[in-house]
Amino acid sequence: MACWSALLGRNRMQDCCSGVGMDSGPLVHTNGQMIREVQAPYPVEFSRQLLTGIYPNAPAQDSVLREYLRVLIKRKWTILFCLAGIFIMVAISSLKMTPVYEASGSIAVNKADPGLVNFKDSGSMSIDYYDPADLDTEVKILQSDLLALQVIKQLNLDKRTEFGGKPDSASSLNLAPDPLQTDSTRTSALLSAVKGSLRVSLVPNSRIIELHYRSPNQELAATVVNTLATTYVEQNFKTKFESTMQAADWLSKQLVDLQMKVETSQEKLVKYQKQHEILGIDEKQNITTAKLDELNKELTAAESERMEKESVYRLIQSGDPDVVASVPVGGDSNSGNNPNSGSPLLDSLRGKQADLKILVAELSTQFGASYPKVAQLNNQLKEIDIQIQGEMKKMGGRVRGQYMASLHREGLLRDALEKQKQQANKLNESAIEYSLLKRDVETNRQLYEGLLEKLKEAGVTAGLHSSNVKIVNAARVPMAPSEPNIPRNLAFGLLLGLTSGIGLAFLLENLDNTVRTPEQAQIISSLPSLGSRTGVEGKNENRLIVASSKESVELVTKSRPQSQMAESYRALRTSLLLSSLGAPPKIILITSALPQEGKTTTSINCSIVLAQKGVKVLLIDADLRRPGVHKALGMGPRSGLSNILTGSATLQQAITRSPLLPNLFVLPAGTPPPNPAELLASSDMRDLLAQLRDQYDHIIIDTPPTLSVTDAVVLSTKADAVVLVIRSGQTTKGALRRSRDILMQVNAKVAGVLLNAVDLSSPDYYYYYEYQGKYGSKYYQEEELDDSDEPKASSTNA
Repeated sequence: MACWSALLGRNRMQDCCSGVGMDSGPLVHTNGQMIREVQAPYPVEFSRQLLTGIYPNAPAQDSVLREYLRVLIKRKWTILFCLAGIFIMVAISSLKMTPVYEASGSIAVNKADPGLVNFKDSGSMSIDYYDPADLDTEVKILQSDLLALQVIKQLNLDKRTEFGGKPDSASSLNLAPDPLQTDSTRTSALLSAVKGSLRVSLVPNSRIIELHYRSPNQELAATVVNTLATTYVEQNFKTKFESTMQAADWLSKQLVDLQMKVETSQEKLVKYQKQHEILGIDEKQNITTAKLDELNKELTAAESERMEKESVYRLIQSGDPDVVASVPVGGDSNSGNNPNSGSPLLDSLRGKQADLKILVAELSTQFGASYPKVAQLNNQLKEIDIQIQGEMKKMGGRVRGQYMASLHREGLLRDALEKQKQQANKLNESAIEYSLLKRDVETNRQLYEGLLEKLKEAGVTAGLHSSNVKIVNAARVPMAPSEPNIPRNLAFGLLLGLTSGIGLAFLLENLDNTVRTPEQAQIISSLPSLGSRTGVEGKNENRLIVASSKESVELVTKSRPQSQMAESYRALRTSLLLSSLGAPPKIILITSALPQEGKTTTSINCSIVLAQKGVKVLLIDADLRRPGVHKALGMGPRSGLSNILTGSATLQQAITRSPLLPNLFVLPAGTPPPNPAELLASSDMRDLLAQLRDQYDHIIIDTPPTLSVTDAVVLSTKADAVVLVIRSGQTTKGALRRSRDILMQVNAKVAGVLLNAVDLSSPDYYYYYEYQGKYGSKYYQEEELDDSDEPKASSTNA
């Protein structure tokens, strides 16, 4: 039994129903290679999405990732060619680049010794006069125009051809430190050239500054780095020496004022101590603060306990047995009782109550509410309710007592805390002023003693600590060029080629306008997918070819009934039988968007699998322009549908029994008429189908393509279900949409879309049929081996 949501016509949803008969084959077939998921026209997942108002217009996340990988596998040669082309171009460009050499040196910048103003060892004040920002400042100095101009002047770079100079020129630029005295245009060009090739950087977690200079001349690169380092060290020494001497002059003037401040602050401290009788204030203050902290902690704990008891008391007052049973009503957290334990008696009563309610419900369902046992159980329930209410009142009394005790204890602790705060505030008033005076004395004394000591050392420090910079490593002439970096360039070319190739692959994939997978067909057409069928099944089976005037159709459902391809037709049969609510569709029209898409192959094999169920099936060839059914079945030219409609033959003369199955009948196309569309749209055709509907269980109509002629559209209004066949990799998205629109405009009952001629070796189906390819092939190979072991049974069934 199955329940399906059906979508018939346009935007019309019908309720599901039960009682539809099913054949012996599986409802959802996932074993074969030719159909990814056998769906009824309205499969379970599709119906669920319709009921929730959501249509699968976008794939899931895992489907998106699989789609990306499919495109990469499919377009692998495009990616490889693009990768190789860009990689070769980058390699050639790298080999043609002019070699550039880079010389490197390093300078150590130690912590500056402030000399005369260093208070680091003079009591509580400690000042570090060197922070990380100072290193950034030194880097900026090394990159300054002043040092660059001095290097240009010392090395006569304005005369070198690398900087646009003329070695034989009798005069050069006047490159004085002041840029205003120079040729500003020429100087700016030289500064840009030198600073553009210079790189100054900090070594992480150290005080080392590295200098790097790049030039096609390897000797010039090393010379510029060494000259810059030497100039920087000399300038730093001069600046530090001058600063030290200026500081010494300033300190000598400040000593007199500091001495007076020390004496004045000392007098104030002694006077205040005598007035307020301050003695041992630190110890007394510590005892008061400790007691205050202890009371504050106890009050916090009491508040927490009171709020906990209050919340339990409020829950008890709610009177809800479920709430009361879940609250903690034991002793407090400081007692030996478990504070989270409820009432065991209440839990027991509620358990009995729940059991009795279940028993009452069961007995009432079986014997009715008037059953004596039910009345007896109801009386027991009332007694238990009375006991539960009594226990809840007892619990409320206990909880209220606990809550009031917690509230009283909280009030006592709060009063004690306020008294202790008053005592602490009174003590702090005297301690604050005393501490300020004492700190003032100590600060002034430290400043005075420190400055006096440093002033005595001024004569020595001015010469010994004037510079904190030294050269760590002098630059050496580089032996190998730093650029071009061929390995790095090749890696970049590899990455660029790969990225470009992947982008081109996805661009080409987006330009592909054909339908290749059932999921694409379903999303594009907004119709259910009836599955798919392979164009080739195994190496020992023949390719299915769409019938035409010169081609034939392999009857795979008869010649190889246990094959995967035959199973796909049986799955299609199941889908069609479940596509209509109530009775299965009798008249099934099979058409395609364009010629050569497999509609005739589908029509014949679908007729065979329907007839194999033991019902009477009639196959009508309604393709009056290019008939092919009679040739596929090995029948010669004879009267058919056109002759019946024109009155030149009777129904008994035109319909013949198929040699394949005794309950399969065929109505060929007959003599090609000059006006096929008019014949098919006539009332005679309508009357004929009405007559045949009573004589046969199922009628399969093979029609021309919908986009070529109007024959299929005319007949679609007379069919109970329409199957639209498309060909993988051939039918365009526009053709599929146009075919759907044409059928919907005439209110045709389109059951769904069948994807034909699927090539499982294509990357388009690498993941769609991965499971079926591994499991289905083995399954059907085993079935075919079993069939070969029983030739007599197979022959009998055939």
